[in-house]
Amino acid sequence: MTEATEIGPVEYLVVAFPGNEFRGEIAPALADLVEAGTIRIIDVAFASKSESGEVAAFELSDLDPAVRQGLENLGATSAGLFNEDDLMAAAEELDPNSSAALLVWENVWARPVAKAIEAAGGVVYDYDRVPHEVVVAAREWALANT
Repeated sequence: MTEATEIGPVEYLVVAFPGNEFRGEIAPALADLVEAGTIRIIDVAFASKSESGEVAAFELSDLDPAVRQGLENLGATSAGLFNEDDLMAAAEELDPNSSAALLVWENVWARPVAKAIEAAGGVVYDYDRVPHEVVVAAREWALANT
């Protein structure tokens, strides 16, 4: 395991799957990033909401064996970073008959930058992601107005 002081920026993602159809097509894309040393998966968990609105949380071991094996091959584990409250809150936000994958990963590629910021006495003041849709809309606007 990476020393706590050597870990790069960590991000999380919640991806909803209408119809409770999590089949694992994301695993190959994640595998490419893991194998390239771009990211390291730290935790994965799952939540669902039934058609009648009942919510549930489940772990890797509860998945279809083929999907589970694909994620485990990436080094994905249920490390417990998401507690029961986190998972239930995610499930509550889902539309009926939906499931969600919750994923935490380290941006391994950014470790050198994080170390350089720390060595320079810098402190990250703000950090956020710009949604893809916003970037696309801004680029389209800029192209149309140049």
